[in-house]
Amino acid sequence: MRTLAKYVIGIILVCATQFVSAQDNPNSLKIEALEATKERVKTEEKEFLKEAVEDINARLDNGDITNEEAETLKQAEAKKRALNIENRIAIIDNKIALLERNEEVTSEVGANLDGFKIQIGKGEDSYEFDKGGIYIGPENKSIPKIYDRRTSSDLVFAIGFNNAIIEGQSLSDSPYKIGGSGFVELGWAWKTRLLKNTNAVRVKYGVSVQWNKLNIKDNQILTETDGEVSLEESPLDLKKSKFRTTNLVVPIHFEFGPSKKIVRDTYFRYSTFNQFKIGIGGYAGVNIASMHKVKYKLDGDREKDKERDLNTTPFVYGLSSYVSFGNIALYAKYDLSPLFKDQTIDQNNISLGLRFDLD
Repeated sequence: MRTLAKYVIGIILVCATQFVSAQDNPNSLKIEALEATKERVKTEEKEFLKEAVEDINARLDNGDITNEEAETLKQAEAKKRALNIENRIAIIDNKIALLERNEEVTSEVGANLDGFKIQIGKGEDSYEFDKGGIYIGPENKSIPKIYDRRTSSDLVFAIGFNNAIIEGQSLSDSPYKIGGSGFVELGWAWKTRLLKNTNAVRVKYGVSVQWNKLNIKDNQILTETDGEVSLEESPLDLKKSKFRTTNLVVPIHFEFGPSKKIVRDTYFRYSTFNQFKIGIGGYAGVNIASMHKVKYKLDGDREKDKERDLNTTPFVYGLSSYVSFGNIALYAKYDLSPLFKDQTIDQNNISLGLRFDLD
C-alpha cells in the first residue's frame, strides 16, 4: 500500500510541476511552434536551391552559359541559400528568446511583439508559406506580390525563298527564278498569354518590314501601259532584271503549344523555351517602296535602269503561319492582295523560309 501511495503521489507531483511550468511560461505553445518551423526553413531553402540549379543546368544545356559560368552561379546560389537559412533561424531564435524573457506577453499567436508579428498558417512574407508555415517579421512589412509577366517581346528575323502564284500557271512555270528570288523580314513582336491560369494559347503581334524580291528570267521586263502592268521580252540583252517591294506590316498570330511553368520566390513565368509551337494568322500594312531594276550592255558600256513605284498595290494583306521548336521556325506567308493594282494576269506573292524569334 505504501508503494502504491508513493507512486500516485509521484504522478501528482509530475503533473503539478508541468502545470506550474506552463503557468510560469504562458508562451510555451508559440515557442514550440517556432522550434518546429526551423526544419521547415531548411527544407524550403534547399528546395529553392534545387530549382535554381535546375534552371542553371537548363541554361548550360542550351548553350547560353559556359561550364565555368554555371559553376560560379551554382556556388553563388548555394551561398545565398546557406545565408538565408542562417538568418531566418537566427530570427526565430531571437523570437524564442523574446518570448522566454517576457512572460507578460500572453496574447494569442498573431499578436504584435515589439513591432514583430508571429502568425501560424498562411504566411505573408516573401517565402512560400502558403502550405501552413509560420511568418515571423515586421508587422508593417509590405506584402510581396506574386509577379506574373503575361507579355514578353522579342526580335523577329526571317529569310527565305520568294516567288509569285500566277493565275493559270504552276510554280515551276513561273517567270521568276526560284533560286534567285528571296525575301527578308525584320521586326519586333510582343506575345501575350490569353488565359489566366494556362499558357496554352498566346497571341503574337508586332510590326515588321518585309522585303520581297522577284528575279525575272527569260530576258523579260515589267512594263506599264495605261496603268496596266505586264511582262514583256526586252529588245536588249539583259544581264539582270529584278523587281523588289518593301512593305510595312502588322502581323498577328495565334500561337499554340506547351510551356513550362517556372515558380520563384516572388514571381512565376510560363516559358516556351525549347518547346514546340504553331502560329496561325496573317498580316496587313502598306507598300512603302517598289523598284524595278535592269542591267544590260549597250555599245559595250554597262547600263543600269531603275523604275520606281510601278503601280504596286498600296495596301497589302495576307496569311502567314509558322511551325517552330525553340526559337527557329519554318515560316510561310502568302499575299492575298495582288502584286499590282492593275495587271494582265493575277499574281500574288508567296514566301517560304526560316524565322528566328530572338528573345
